[in-house]
Amino acid sequence: MISSRKNKTLLIDKEAASALELVDDGLLAPVTKLMNEAESQEVLKTGLINGQSFPFPFILAPSGKKNEEIISSLQHGEEVTILCDGEEFATLIVDEIFQIDPNERVKHIYGTDDLSHPGVMATIKRIGKWALSGEYTIINKQENTNKKMIAEVKELIGAQHVTSLVMGANPLHRAHERLIRQTLESTDMLIIFLLKPYDSANLAYEIRKEALEFFINNFLPKNRVVIVGLENSYIFAGYNEIIIDAVVAKNYGCDRLTIGRNHAGLGMFYDCNSNKSIIDRVTGIDIEITVASEYVYCDECKTLVSKNTCPHGQHHQISYHADSILELLEAGILPPAVLIRKEISSFLLSKLFPNRFKNIEKLYYDTFPVKGLLEEHSEKDFYLELMKLYQTTSLT
Repeated sequence: MISSRKNKTLLIDKEAASALELVDDGLLAPVTKLMNEAESQEVLKTGLINGQSFPFPFILAPSGKKNEEIISSLQHGEEVTILCDGEEFATLIVDEIFQIDPNERVKHIYGTDDLSHPGVMATIKRIGKWALSGEYTIINKQENTNKKMIAEVKELIGAQHVTSLVMGANPLHRAHERLIRQTLESTDMLIIFLLKPYDSANLAYEIRKEALEFFINNFLPKNRVVIVGLENSYIFAGYNEIIIDAVVAKNYGCDRLTIGRNHAGLGMFYDCNSNKSIIDRVTGIDIEITVASEYVYCDECKTLVSKNTCPHGQHHQISYHADSILELLEAGILPPAVLIRKEISSFLLSKLFPNRFKNIEKLYYDTFPVKGLLEEHSEKDFYLELMKLYQTTSLT
């Protein structure tokens, strides 16, 4: 084998690298490799791989003038080194190179090539005109321990049914909590795939994970819930997202997938005198897909309810829009407890605004009743006590 130092090199980003790792870990099966041109055309024609739904060809076509020059010059059997962030990520033995249309590629992912669509704009910048296929080997491969962990927990509790939820929890709010509880009621074990996006319009993954762990450890039977981080690469985007979610969940050992009614990929259409969704097009994936209710807060019911069971109109209902709740937090505002649990919003604000106050101890003792003992208090403690004052009703 030729030394990687003498190989031609290709540059890819973390999104492409994560997709290659998913296949290498067996999490996109029946996809097991990069597809050649004939295999790609078959998927485009049928939407199937070995009788199982898969929405678009799995190919590697990195953008950039240098990448395209390198790919177009490669020969069958030649070894090429793939770099990610300047580090050697993988080596690939070239099987075939072929040209693709980037616009057609994004159409198959998003259902449109309209550049005003934020996903289309981001993805089309990443796609080149040349694709290559072949066997690849990831360098310094890190073991994916999640499969083993899930199998161990499943055996430990004797779980017959394993259900998955895919969520960003950006941030974790009351409707997320209700969805998690409702799902857990009808299954033995729940896997929450927590998305790890590549853009900055999100709370950091570790912060979201810690908030979710707090909720699980304090308010759920924690031995029945597992969190798995899921790189939210471009292959999960667009109207085919549910199909990819189902494929990954099945390969992690789940037999059920629950999705929210406002899931981005749940587009409805009318066919043969009945309403259909992308779920009706899923073929050959042995997993039960359930669409959960949409939850709202009703000021007449005075609680969190399903829109399916609340008799009051929208003018009585508060919907849970994560982006708006996040906007409040990013502005430094403590959201009402009806939107987000006070312990979680306090934690998130303390992370978003560390060392926000000049003298937190003075502010704490000047604002809240204390036991007379001098104690250290964190900014999280301060927000928790502040929320209690917000909820005091005798003067309102």
